[in-house]
Amino acid sequence: MDPSSARTPYRLDPAGGCPHAVNARLLARGAVAPVELPGGIEGMAVLGHEALREFLQHPDVAKDARHFTALREGRIAEGWPLLTFATVPGMTTADGDDHRRLRSLAARAFTPRRVAGLRPRIEELTDTLLDGLARAAAAGDGVADLRRHFALPLPMGVICELLGVDVEFRDRLHRLGSQVVATDTGPDEAVAANRELVAVLTGIATAKAAQPGDDLTSALIAARDEGGDRLGQHELIGTLLLMVIAGHETTLNLITNAVRALCAHPEQLALVRAGEASWADAVEETLRWDAPVSYFPFRYPVRDLTVAGTPIPAGTPVLAGYSAAGRDPAAHGPDADRFDLTRPARPGAVRHLSLGHGAHYCLGAPLARLEATVALERLFTRFPALGLAVPEADLAPHAGFVGNSVRSLPVRLGPEQKSADRNDPGRRGT
Repeated sequence: MDPSSARTPYRLDPAGGCPHAVNARLLARGAVAPVELPGGIEGMAVLGHEALREFLQHPDVAKDARHFTALREGRIAEGWPLLTFATVPGMTTADGDDHRRLRSLAARAFTPRRVAGLRPRIEELTDTLLDGLARAAAAGDGVADLRRHFALPLPMGVICELLGVDVEFRDRLHRLGSQVVATDTGPDEAVAANRELVAVLTGIATAKAAQPGDDLTSALIAARDEGGDRLGQHELIGTLLLMVIAGHETTLNLITNAVRALCAHPEQLALVRAGEASWADAVEETLRWDAPVSYFPFRYPVRDLTVAGTPIPAGTPVLAGYSAAGRDPAAHGPDADRFDLTRPARPGAVRHLSLGHGAHYCLGAPLARLEATVALERLFTRFPALGLAVPEADLAPHAGFVGNSVRSLPVRLGPEQKSADRNDPGRRGT
């Protein structure tokens, strides 16, 4: 290989696509790769597992966009498709004391005890959605889009109930959120989607201020109204935006990817049915093997750094390459691209980084794991013959290079398990 090719920026396709072939090529060059972002903006992607683990917790790496050189110099247009990732006020773009303040306000909803207490409601919602999935399949000659009818409304329903958001807003919030995080959105569309989403969330917050309830939005408003520096209005809306989008998009992709992986690897599904692996193992291996987020924007070195032998200049926008790190042969062995629920854990090693690492580790990780585990167990228990309705190669990749999944997941449900058998724990994977 020509050594100069390793330093030629790889142009990330705004339309996205399956990231794994690209990741393999980039990882062959090194753990850190220069990339070209939309609009010709130069950036870097940290792809190797160990390099990413180091970078995510490096003390000289910031999230605040004031360190973003191109933005500070006025080279980023208003309609740049990744602008929201850089500038939305909230914990994902804050550092130090500001980050700790904002995170602590939301963390009360995601304590292990609070999350565990959500299990009955998640199970109830899951069963209701499985009823709807069965009806959709009956209306569609036995085939239904599992992503649309199950993987999407489950996490969206849970996060909206936590926030106290009425059902009438949920489809609109998903549509706008998808536009905001897409990397192929045109400038005018991006600006319009951001403004509409902020307006919707502001309306929800205004209604909650007038009539508070026992929900996280009301708690955040109370923190704002206590005065001082606890929470500003822009931070309130930014926090709601973050929690709506991150609270369902990641889990939506996780459930979709897990079902697809298990259907495509029936021998792995058989291990769960035989009690030789668990549904939690299926969730963790999916997170590693097909991370729900591929390249997440942004972090910025506050000084010139060298990571895995590669210089990263101060102010460079850096993507966290979660999908690449999950299949890094240097960390996971020569069979890193094999889906294996029984993959042994390396002593003292982090199994994957797909939910982050360090101070910005995903606040909702316990909830995402719970939702996905309940979803898989109840889905495959109720529909034991469930399978893909189209060849896996025909599934269209998710648009954009941030999220990693497929646009739809047509499945054929097959006959249902009898309810008495579904309620017998001895018939389930452990």
